[in-house]
Amino acid sequence: MDETSRVTLAPSDIEEVGDLLEKLRNLRETLIRETVEHRANLNDINPAYQLSADNLLCYLSLRRQDIRPIQQRLASLGLSSLGRSESCVLSTLDAVIRTLAALLGQCLPRPEFDPIPKVDIQEGSRLLTEHTDQLLGCATNDRNVRIMVTIPTKAAHDDSIIHNLLAKGMNCMRINCAHDTPETWAAMISNLRKAEKAIGVDCRIFMDLGGPKIRTSDIQPGPKVVHVRPKRDEFGITVIPARIWLSSEESPAEAPDDCEAEFRVSEGFLKCLQRCDEITFLDARKQSRKWTVVKITDVGCWVESIKACYVVPGAKLHRRNGKTQQAVTEIGDFPPRPGVILLNRGDSLIVSAQPVSGNPDEHDSSEYPSPLPAISCTMPEIVSQVRPGETIWFDDGRIGGVIEKVEQHRFLVKIQHARPEGSKLRGGKGINFPDSQLNIDALTSADIENLAFIAEHADAVEMSFANSAQDVQLLEKSLEAVKSKKPAIVLKIETLEGFENLPSMLLAAMRWPSCGVMIARGDLAVECGYERLAEVQEEILWVCEAAHVPVIWATQVLENLAQKGMPSRAEISDVVMAHRAECVMLNKGPYIIEAVEILSGILKRMQNHQRKKSAMLRELKLAHMKP
Repeated sequence: MDETSRVTLAPSDIEEVGDLLEKLRNLRETLIRETVEHRANLNDINPAYQLSADNLLCYLSLRRQDIRPIQQRLASLGLSSLGRSESCVLSTLDAVIRTLAALLGQCLPRPEFDPIPKVDIQEGSRLLTEHTDQLLGCATNDRNVRIMVTIPTKAAHDDSIIHNLLAKGMNCMRINCAHDTPETWAAMISNLRKAEKAIGVDCRIFMDLGGPKIRTSDIQPGPKVVHVRPKRDEFGITVIPARIWLSSEESPAEAPDDCEAEFRVSEGFLKCLQRCDEITFLDARKQSRKWTVVKITDVGCWVESIKACYVVPGAKLHRRNGKTQQAVTEIGDFPPRPGVILLNRGDSLIVSAQPVSGNPDEHDSSEYPSPLPAISCTMPEIVSQVRPGETIWFDDGRIGGVIEKVEQHRFLVKIQHARPEGSKLRGGKGINFPDSQLNIDALTSADIENLAFIAEHADAVEMSFANSAQDVQLLEKSLEAVKSKKPAIVLKIETLEGFENLPSMLLAAMRWPSCGVMIARGDLAVECGYERLAEVQEEILWVCEAAHVPVIWATQVLENLAQKGMPSRAEISDVVMAHRAECVMLNKGPYIIEAVEILSGILKRMQNHQRKKSAMLRELKLAHMKP
């Protein structure tokens, strides 16, 4: 550095800069040493991820230190505080070291040999973009963050659903293999291919393994009755009649999404209906009720009710036109209401390894003061693996309790978390054991069976409940055994164990040609606690950026909009945070097409303001700033 360009520092500043320089050089030596040590244990990293694996190890070594005091001192000097160094750890650290040395008038020689190849600042961003394109496809529609949509079953036979989603901006189609069959999945994929050809865009296919999800088994069903309710205002006056769909028993048509209820009647009765006809009947309470025909279609008709009614199979419907009764039919049979168990705080519940009805059983009264409600679960082997004092959550954290007593084939739960009026537990709802060490196979027999289809048709396979590097290696070996193409691997982080083992799982996934991570925030929030979710999802984003691995932000994104047609303010803020991931996933719902369109617009606007953790200082267009 020549004399004219040298910065003059006060004696106190010289001491401060010199101390910082020494600390950062010592920090660099620590990162190099620890990275070399851990690097020796890595095997078979794919060449595409070798630099990324080294950078991840450096980042993990950096984050094992508490460098907040150093960060504050660097910021006071107007220098980088290393807070955005994820994608290029050593290069960022070296840049700060060189700047500090320059302030002291020193010119540090570049090391002749570094045992760890450095990822420079531009290359870190390039590697993440390259891996993102490989997993999610190239960015389209002037939007960098991709949109993934979970496809509903009806998309298998209604090709307009996928066509409209693709037209509005869907980049990745997700098929949940916990539902439907390979025949249904194949129909969905066929409809996607037709839509791609018609619109002229490409869309990636992601298939989600069901995994070892623990759920409540079926509960004894309730009565066969449907409660039809119109919407009322504060004074009890009907403002929106209940819309009811009637179709033929002989050739039933699927009910539209926006109906309050659906019933089947005789085809002859349907054919004689006309618009504005009245249909009268007695409901289950022997109350006289009236429906009005508002629309006739080729496959059914719409009727509206301005009063609430309880409808049961066999109820006689009378069609009236004016004052003349002209036709009679009966409501066809329909399934009973799903069984429920109402649980209040302080209640006890038995979870059994053996099938039970869900209601208080006689065999329980012999050991407990009074009969207790009992449920079974879909994985009976876990009953013997839990311990007293451990917590248990049902239905995505809506009901919670503590395991009080463990017996040979069952355990007793004391409910501690429920709504003040009680919470209803239904069959098929998830069960989480955040405190328990469960020995469960990472892949179920159904997962193994589905891998052949997935490997042939999907661009990526999503591994549910990925908890360890051994789980990832099991998936890789299972895919290799299929002897088909190698779809990318996406690790769904939905347990506390999976979060804590994320670095080792990423290094295991880097043996594969392409990989990604999904933040599955539903189960993850239950497992780690809702108060920790924000912190945990932040750390997942940081670690994955250090590994140059794309992240999919999932679960309950714009859920109110997709389900009810109107987003909440919190949902919009959530999407703004989601923009820091490489992909955002929406779940199915009646308004999913509108949700995709709105999400796409938000993501386009946000990319002008934020890139990962970095604020992009686009000019502000505020009134008081205009010249």
